[in-house]
Amino acid sequence: MLYYVYILYSAQLNKYYIGSTQDVSQRLEKHLQNHKGFTGKAKDWELKYTEAFNAKDEALRRELQIKKWKSRKLIEQLINDRVK
Repeated sequence: MLYYVYILYSAQLNKYYIGSTQDVSQRLEKHLQNHKGFTGKAKDWELKYTEAFNAKDEALRRELQIKKWKSRKLIEQLINDRVK
């Protein structure tokens, strides 16, 4: 079973959100529902990036690596490089 790192973007907040999951579409639905937490602040989250891994620990390591960048520029570069 595959695990994914994903990046969402909200134009309303002008922010990115990075996470990991086994089912990206189901996870996006949860982010768009009413809930407490960071992604509950907006209802316009769009999937901008996914990266697949064979093991959960690999996906979690990659998620943490991207989060540690703390750099919007690097995140946008990652997204744009994937689109090319």
